[in-house]
Amino acid sequence: MSDPDERRRAAPAAQEGRGGGFSGTRRSPRRRAREYALQGLYQWLVAGGSGPDIARQMAADEHFALADGEYFNTLLSGTIDAAPELDAIVGREIDRPLKDLAPVEHACLLLATQELRHQPEIPYRVIVNEAIELAKSYGGTDGYKYVNGVLDKVVDRVRAHAADERRRHAPGQRSGQAGEDPVRAAAEGGGGPPGDEGSGTVAEDRRRR
Repeated sequence: MSDPDERRRAAPAAQEGRGGGFSGTRRSPRRRAREYALQGLYQWLVAGGSGPDIARQMAADEHFALADGEYFNTLLSGTIDAAPELDAIVGREIDRPLKDLAPVEHACLLLATQELRHQPEIPYRVIVNEAIELAKSYGGTDGYKYVNGVLDKVVDRVRAHAADERRRHAPGQRSGQAGEDPVRAAAEGGGGPPGDEGSGTVAEDRRRR
């Protein structure tokens, strides 16, 4: 597929009633940047092409001005450039060959792994939750559960202090809701982590944007 219109048709559409496409008003610029990066990476995985060309195509969308353009470019170009390394990390944690992953779930896993490796200022729970929300909006019905399960293992591989943070949220600990892992809660309930401003949740990530 070399024709831009064909590539655009290859991009994943938001699930009706779940993602809402790019025209909604409630999502932050950083969330929109991740959505455009997902669209671009999906296109790259399915149809190939040049990263810069895909980025320009995404930037031509009428709603792109609502996104964090700098973060979009950093995330998309960084993920494409590092794809072999990222695939190696993800490949160790999945139960099937990489080629058998659905493209949306594959793209979500690559983007989140790239963020986990290169955006240490963003708490890992925020990155995982964002990937879950993208998979819910653009992937198959239960694809987000698979994304969550794989990233739960990827986190321990690429974030040195993740285990310590998990222990702070283990049963009996007095941090947030005792006994509840905010990432797992997001995957089960679909509402994202609780808005604890001191625990690196979506609320904290929004302040960073």
